[in-house]
Amino acid sequence: MSFGITVVGLGSGELEQLPLGVYRHLKRQPLVWLRTRNHPVVDELEAEGMHFESFDSVYETSETFEDVYEQIVASLIEKSDELAITYAVPGHPFVAERTVELLVERGADVTFLGGQSFLDAMFQALRIDPINGFQLLDATALDIERLQVTQHVLIGQVYDGFVAGDVKVQLMERYPDEHVVKLVTAAGTKHEQIREVPLYEMDRVAEVDNLTTLYVPPLTDEAYLAREFATLHHIIATLRGPNGCPWDRKQTHESLRKYLLEEAYELIEAIDEQDDDAIIEELGDVLLQVMLHAQIGADEGYFDIRDVIGSISEKMVRRHPHVFGDVTVADADDVISNWNAIKQTEKGEKRKSQLDGVLMTQPGLMRAEQLQKKAAHVGFEWDDVSGAFAKLEEEVREWKERLEDETELGDVLFSIVNVARYYKLNAEQALERTNQKFKRRFEYIEANGSVEDMTLEQMDRLWNEAKEQGL
Repeated sequence: MSFGITVVGLGSGELEQLPLGVYRHLKRQPLVWLRTRNHPVVDELEAEGMHFESFDSVYETSETFEDVYEQIVASLIEKSDELAITYAVPGHPFVAERTVELLVERGADVTFLGGQSFLDAMFQALRIDPINGFQLLDATALDIERLQVTQHVLIGQVYDGFVAGDVKVQLMERYPDEHVVKLVTAAGTKHEQIREVPLYEMDRVAEVDNLTTLYVPPLTDEAYLAREFATLHHIIATLRGPNGCPWDRKQTHESLRKYLLEEAYELIEAIDEQDDDAIIEELGDVLLQVMLHAQIGADEGYFDIRDVIGSISEKMVRRHPHVFGDVTVADADDVISNWNAIKQTEKGEKRKSQLDGVLMTQPGLMRAEQLQKKAAHVGFEWDDVSGAFAKLEEEVREWKERLEDETELGDVLFSIVNVARYYKLNAEQALERTNQKFKRRFEYIEANGSVEDMTLEQMDRLWNEAKEQGL
């Protein structure tokens, strides 16, 4: 049996701002439990003879805030089994008060009394209208990716320099270092303070406590807004819109096909060259293709970019049960086996062939590797690499006997891919690296004279020079 818990909001200001009904209830209580004593009303009520017990000591003995809140709630529920109790929290019970959330989740017998939230005082102190859009976030559990930079952002629980420093570092990923922010302490009281500082200096402000809230104004810097996904989405929609670009408006999934292939190959080249700036640019070009296809889907009413993102997010969770579920894996091979099994279950249809799913459109060496992997999965594989080498030697002999036969050459290439698989080498990638190496060394020859005027011996000497230089 529970005698119940009355949760009282102490508001955001001094005693004179406390509603009369709340004040009378508190005065009738022999003892009031506080989440924290750090509130301007507490000292004033104690001066009038009221008695309080706080959970401040729990903060000192717990490692995380969630542990603190869990312990407080467990203690409150236990106490309410013996007698009716009153539990007072800063501000409003349902604004930034995790313990109240937990009490409701646990099904505790709870009633609530008043309490002005600090938000009203904050809006008044900052002179901002929340109807233009705002977010209220917790500094101790800040998820920077969910932050909306074009809205007013209020971040509570910036209670010391360490928390302020952590918040600053995260915000600097989304805002310019010089972005001006405001630290508001004791909003709505006679001790209210507002300090305006550049973002990079916000953790150097000495007076930060648990009555401090950080205000981050909306971001208007176009250079930084360009980094936001929403900006790219808007740009693509505009290009495809009624007053957009004629070229973008006429594109279809089919017409864009060749560009996606080109951009993918350009990205691969940038990766091979280990050129970070080029990788950034080429990833952007690949993303552009994704966004265009998604916008075409939206324009035709079939799907949009949220469907694309939702599909891949759900797939990644489903296919990684060892990360998001309770499956245990020993190594990367187990991960691949699980992936393939889950994939087959998702497809939900019986394959006509074990080789189904190998794309016809990919480069030949890549396709050869995929076909061999599929066949090996059901046991069509040499016992060890010696069998693969013997098959390669056999195919080379047959090609020598019929050098003009393209099919025989294909057999040799297919066998090379098979040998490479035993050593976990990617034949397509290996060949591309050799292509690049050939290009670098031949360009070295060209840089040292007119190749048309060189003898083979001269070119061979320069080739070896390039080789010695590591080109």
